[in-house]
Amino acid sequence: MEFTVQEIAALVGGQLVSEAGSDQKIHGVAAISEADAGEITFFGNAKYLAQLKASKATAALVPTDFAEDIPALAIRVANPSLAFAHLLQKFAPEPIRFRPGVHPTAVLGQGVILGEGVSIQPFVVIEDGVQIGANTMIGAHGYVGHEARLGQDCYLATRVTVGARCQVGSRVIIHSGAVLGSDGFGFEFAGGKHVKIPQTGIVQVDDDVEIGANTTIDRARFGRTWIQEGTKIDNLVQIAHNVSVGKHCIIVSQAGVSGSTKLGSYVTLAGQVGVVGHIEVGDQAIIAAKSGVSKSVPPKQVQFGYPAKEIQEQKEQLACIARLPKLYARVKKLEQVSDSQRKSSPPES
Repeated sequence: MEFTVQEIAALVGGQLVSEAGSDQKIHGVAAISEADAGEITFFGNAKYLAQLKASKATAALVPTDFAEDIPALAIRVANPSLAFAHLLQKFAPEPIRFRPGVHPTAVLGQGVILGEGVSIQPFVVIEDGVQIGANTMIGAHGYVGHEARLGQDCYLATRVTVGARCQVGSRVIIHSGAVLGSDGFGFEFAGGKHVKIPQTGIVQVDDDVEIGANTTIDRARFGRTWIQEGTKIDNLVQIAHNVSVGKHCIIVSQAGVSGSTKLGSYVTLAGQVGVVGHIEVGDQAIIAAKSGVSKSVPPKQVQFGYPAKEIQEQKEQLACIARLPKLYARVKKLEQVSDSQRKSSPPES
């Protein structure tokens, strides 16, 4: 695939800074540091400006207010990263497609209903009473438990487990090794031992959700563990029983949400965030990386640290802690001066 710079500007709805050289051909995309002649890159972060000025790229997607002098032909767009993602699809190889049908090694139980165009890959096990919507693909070694429901146009990569009676909407992507519907971690201590509490609920995943590799979402003790529309969950995330995650949230790798906690819509949990159980995180709240949330978070608030607090308050406290060594040194010096003055003063008569 090959386009002129002018054609690429039209494809992304961008504006060429200069028409000179707009007939040059672009045959590929690359990162700023790796781009060569005939390739296009994008600039979305000021810290890469020096690399952009040294880049060999023929063209670059830049923000609409970009005014720097660069060797590449600049195309101004509202969102360089998003525009670049659009171009990637133009230059990428044809996507891998899976043929509809059931592989001979797959095992299907009784009463399974498959929609038109469903693809069941090698060594998949689908238990009794499962329903799978049109054009959904179940990857090799996948497992779908009794009476589970999957919508249309879903993509389940290799070794995905969907437990009994769990419900998955349409256009859901689940990456390798993810487990939906394992038992919630529920025990009561009685008679000198931990007694298992039955986990009788389900996991419900709504439309357009994406779930990363080796992420685990526990079934509810009763009712449902609920991942709502459009939420994106990274790899290695743990969602405990009876958690409710609102619409269009972002949950980043190694985050964990404890049981019965409710996240509002458009919430962001950055990497390695831990959230205690039985609290609420309000709509559009952001929890910065490695924070520990121990109480409910108001809507739109940004929190950071352990225990997590409003980010400006936390920064001020950290700044005070950083000054403690100097404060200690000053106090020590004042104590020494005071001791010296006391020793040199004549005794009272």
